[in-house]
Amino acid sequence: MEPGLRACYIMLFALGLAAAPPRQKGDVPIPHLEKRGAATQLIVDGKPMLLLAGELGNNTSSSLEYMQPIWPRLAKMNLNTVLAPVAWDWIEPEEGRFDFRVVDGLIQEARRHNLRLVFLWFGAWKDSISCYAPVWVKQDQARFPRVPDKSGKSMEVLSVLDDATLNADTKAYRALMRHLREVDGQTHSVLMMQVLNEVGFLGDSRERSQAADQAFARAVPEELMNYIQNHKDTLVPEFRKVWEAGGFRTSGTWEGVFGEGPATDDIFMAWFFARYTGRLAEAGKAEYPLPTFVDAGLIDPRRPNPGEYPSGGPLPHLFDLWRAAAPAVDLYSPDIWSGGFTDWCARYAVEGNPLFIPEIRGDAATAANVFYAVGQHKAMGFSPFSVETLQAQVAEQLTRGYELLSQLAPLILESQAKGAIAGVILGPQDPARKIALGDYTLDVSYARGRGGPPAAPTAAQPVDYASAVILATAPDEYVVAGRGLTIVFGSGVPGPPLVGLARVVEGSYSKGQWAPGRMLSGDDTGHGRNLRLPFGDRYTVLRVQLYRYR
Repeated sequence: MEPGLRACYIMLFALGLAAAPPRQKGDVPIPHLEKRGAATQLIVDGKPMLLLAGELGNNTSSSLEYMQPIWPRLAKMNLNTVLAPVAWDWIEPEEGRFDFRVVDGLIQEARRHNLRLVFLWFGAWKDSISCYAPVWVKQDQARFPRVPDKSGKSMEVLSVLDDATLNADTKAYRALMRHLREVDGQTHSVLMMQVLNEVGFLGDSRERSQAADQAFARAVPEELMNYIQNHKDTLVPEFRKVWEAGGFRTSGTWEGVFGEGPATDDIFMAWFFARYTGRLAEAGKAEYPLPTFVDAGLIDPRRPNPGEYPSGGPLPHLFDLWRAAAPAVDLYSPDIWSGGFTDWCARYAVEGNPLFIPEIRGDAATAANVFYAVGQHKAMGFSPFSVETLQAQVAEQLTRGYELLSQLAPLILESQAKGAIAGVILGPQDPARKIALGDYTLDVSYARGRGGPPAAPTAAQPVDYASAVILATAPDEYVVAGRGLTIVFGSGVPGPPLVGLARVVEGSYSKGQWAPGRMLSGDDTGHGRNLRLPFGDRYTVLRVQLYRYR
């Protein structure tokens, strides 16, 4: 596009949005991550924001016309943010000719429906395959070499070691970030960028191209060796164990330092994928420094080997490789599809890596999962995949959960920063959980009817998950929001051994302000023995005052 025409186009785009109510006045910093007490939070227009999000299907956002009936549905689901793919092929169909009409249309419609955006860059790889690269890249295998499979046949996978691929991908991503600064640098509809999607190598433990074989035979880069020596005592245990098995060598080939086998192949691929991704992120931030993250295709216990999962991706056991090679990437995020939700949350919510779940399978546990992640691991956001096609029952439950969390968001964010928050999720067969929060312990169990445990789930009646977010708001005071749980308080510090419910009030929050409703006692509190958050069509919010006695 000619420079003069480009400037005119940007001006017309801005004028076309003039009817939308302004989000801000004055010069407000762009969205950024900020450490606030015990939590790292996303700051938007000067305030922390909890992302109650949904990710669109991989190709949904490629057509503005296709999106038209979807936008109102997303707004009605109480989302505040939409994760939308933007593919390299969509914005650079011919080399050097950029077309941002889809990007601009997504921004315009998001503003019109009072939603924010996180863009997912589908560049050289998406799910480890190069299917979203432009046609002109796919057709020029001499310039953009592909990786051979085990039989020597070319795959639709670009080599991560190829500079021509990196340079072309970077040019496109940099142009996108420059354009976002021009059209959204003051309005901040776009909050974050995902740099590549579920990157890694599938089908083998490492790339077997000629360039990869040559790199594998060379010495481990000095930059990596310096990093792991300087961080020897704080390395991820799985990675440190591999290095230790080789005698903590400080130089040598990849196999000389880390030994022979798939684990070394995994480490090798992590270094090169992280280096590629880091350079891409760094180039984009030079144009417009939005927070960046990269997501991981996780390890399925049924397929536990590198190459069965995306070898070299931003997985917990490879965090040190990514930190060394890609400092411009702000956080690593899990795409959770194969179970183990609470374990994956714990593995990603580590020091220096705030939890953000950009993609998760939509199922009966979806709404309950968000309460747990936000409460127990101070998650900054949560996003079910293909949110526009969720089953009706799942979408309805998520809508109600997001409505409640939206009401509570100011209090949740404040409590995250104070470290005064917890979360719980329980299925009907799960044992009770004991939570220590503030000066008390909480025994939390799945709510049971008088007839005993619920019947086994069926296709027509799936598991009903119980969940809650629990906030210690003041000495002897808690706010509990959720459904399907019974909670008994116990003493957590020295003093009178018994704990009583001084006052229990049912109510709601609006813009962070408490609106009291019924006063609960008697049967509704087990005659003062416990809190009850029943199942049903709605979530319950209780404000509880406690007292100690003998």
